[in-house]
Amino acid sequence: MKKRLVVVLAVILAFTSIFLTACGDNKPAETPDASGDISTVNINVGTGGTTGTYYGFCNVISSVLKEKTGAQLTIQSSGASKANILDIDDGIVDMAIVQNDVMDYAYNGTSLFENDGAITSFSTLGAVYAEVCQIVARADSGIKTVADLKGKKVSVGDSGSGVEFNAQQILGAYDITFEDIDKQNLSFQASADALKDGKIDAFFCTAGAPTVAITDLSTTTGIVLVEIDAEHLAKLQKDYGFYAAYTVPAGTYNGLDKDATTVAVKATFIVSNDLSEETVYQLTKAIYENKDNYVHDKAKEMSLEYAVSSISVPFHPGAEKYYKEVGAIAE
Repeated sequence: MKKRLVVVLAVILAFTSIFLTACGDNKPAETPDASGDISTVNINVGTGGTTGTYYGFCNVISSVLKEKTGAQLTIQSSGASKANILDIDDGIVDMAIVQNDVMDYAYNGTSLFENDGAITSFSTLGAVYAEVCQIVARADSGIKTVADLKGKKVSVGDSGSGVEFNAQQILGAYDITFEDIDKQNLSFQASADALKDGKIDAFFCTAGAPTVAITDLSTTTGIVLVEIDAEHLAKLQKDYGFYAAYTVPAGTYNGLDKDATTVAVKATFIVSNDLSEETVYQLTKAIYENKDNYVHDKAKEMSLEYAVSSISVPFHPGAEKYYKEVGAIAE
């Protein structure tokens, strides 16, 4: 009996040791010294799928920061925005890139996070580039404004996706509900194919512009980008603080002969509140002061002004310290 008890206790102690070691592996080694050396910092970063922009963009930043500062950003593929926020809350990652509308939902426990409840274990590091809310219609559909979508067959993205919420909010600014359209829930590529085949009249797509699915569509089918006028843009921004005005330049897609005004959400870095002020200060400084070294198209959109505007979730004290230091945020 005593032998059996000893064995059981040994097993329990072994599993306890393994559990504590595993938990310890998730904690960042953050020991920046007074000189700002962050060569010993190891940050786990949640991104998106391996073929997506989030993953590639973060890998570029990781490589440059490793070279310039010695900091180790360990890039992990994930299910993108919502999954990344849950992973930060669970201590699986220390930093992530997400849409700023999705992080607003998480922080306030609304929309995508209505069933999860508010998650406030993270804060903002800074926005990096635009994810554009594009409304694509057939050129022969007669659709010129968002109001014209009423009664039409419209794809609003996958069910429960961030795109679906963007569509609901944009339509709402025009007093249109999903009941006022023939709502379809299709992916970007499926939406493009359906528009090409005349099965739908228009679709919503929230992604960096140009978007491959739209680019390919525009080579075979006449399309227009439906604009959001100034009056309804102001209403949308008043109701939702995470939207920013955005102009899709003429020539972005085949047949787009003039600039098109719409809105965008922002791909934004967030960090765990458990990271120290000094670590996040040095990390923020390194990310934005090395932006000219990133060989990635999206890096061209990075600026200090863009980093701090249309952000509805509080900045981490370390990020705020840097932005105040450089004048991006007023003292």
